[in-house]
Amino acid sequence: MLKYILSLVLVLATTLSWGQEEDRQRKLEEQKAKIQEEIREKERLLSEQKKKEKNVVKVVAKQNEKIGLQVRLINTTEKQKKVLGNSMYINQMKVNQLKRDLVVLKEDYSEMIEKSYKSRSEQSKAMFLLSSDNFLQAYKRAQYMKQYSSFRKMQGEEIKEKTTQLEQYNNKLGKQKKEKEQLIAESEKEKQDLEKERQEQQRLLNSIKKDKNKIIAEIRKKQKESRAIEKQIDRLIREAIAAANKKAGNTTNTTTFVLTPEAKELANDFKANRGRLPWPVEKGALTKRFGRQPHPLEPSIMIESSGIEVSSEKGAKARAVFNGEVSDVQQAANGTATVVIRHGDYITTYSNLGSVNVSKGQKVTTKQTLGTIFFNNFTGKAVLKFLIFQNTTKLNPQSWITNM
Repeated sequence: MLKYILSLVLVLATTLSWGQEEDRQRKLEEQKAKIQEEIREKERLLSEQKKKEKNVVKVVAKQNEKIGLQVRLINTTEKQKKVLGNSMYINQMKVNQLKRDLVVLKEDYSEMIEKSYKSRSEQSKAMFLLSSDNFLQAYKRAQYMKQYSSFRKMQGEEIKEKTTQLEQYNNKLGKQKKEKEQLIAESEKEKQDLEKERQEQQRLLNSIKKDKNKIIAEIRKKQKESRAIEKQIDRLIREAIAAANKKAGNTTNTTTFVLTPEAKELANDFKANRGRLPWPVEKGALTKRFGRQPHPLEPSIMIESSGIEVSSEKGAKARAVFNGEVSDVQQAANGTATVVIRHGDYITTYSNLGSVNVSKGQKVTTKQTLGTIFFNNFTGKAVLKFLIFQNTTKLNPQSWITNM
């Protein structure tokens, strides 16, 4: 009985783990399909760019986006292989346990059959009953034989059931092995494609070395514009903190929000969704990461990014990543707009908007459209600059947005 209970516990635990692994595998497959779709879109844009433009700088920028997506695709495939390997390990453990259970059951069953056979040869069931001293003893002996027969039948059914389970797990394991082999083949092809893309990009980079000074000047110009926008955002946030705290009766604190109970609850909800916030665009690719990094076109130049940049197609909309209130809408010197949204003591900003759909003081909800991202005809891109703050502290959006 103890062995039976332990086996049942193992089955339940294995089934639970198995379900969790399958759920993770399904989510990774969905993530992988999304990345593959983004890669196909980048290939289309890259092809169009090569046809329309002779400026290789733009082509390299498009290629850099595609390479980034290919790296994400490879990483997702590697995660799939790991999850599948874990699932195979669990299933193999179950197969081994079932084999051990069957050995024990068959040994017990064989011993029972042997005893039953010897019993029949030494004394018949009728003689076993007739030799009883009284009716009560005869009744008990009859019940014993009935229970013995029932137990033997139950053991036979259990052997049959475990044999079926073993066949099912072996079939599943065989299917998983084929899936893993396919993933390994896909991963190798993805790595080969990535290497080809990098070689092509390097060839193009070599061809624009003669225009290096022009490129550096353009990069520095863009950096200057970016710093001006970020300085404006910092000022807006400090002004928002000062205004909110003044309204709450606190005029001394200018670096952190004094939260009402409602604002504190909203901030806690925002924090609880770390890693699960939606992308600030419905469809796009991450083209600039958070923090210090070499410029993709000129690695000798280091750039500092206070947020991220997401590139999308013409007409793409910026959308709120969480419920909140529009703290401010500001125009930059280059004519683009920035929307600032407050979520308790958290702030999200959406810059490089060509048009805006919201106004200061307006309540917004998750995924609500804020405006249309400015489309640059020269680069052929609509780039959203997205930042997250807690009070005046800049946070890495990549750790807050899902699958980024």
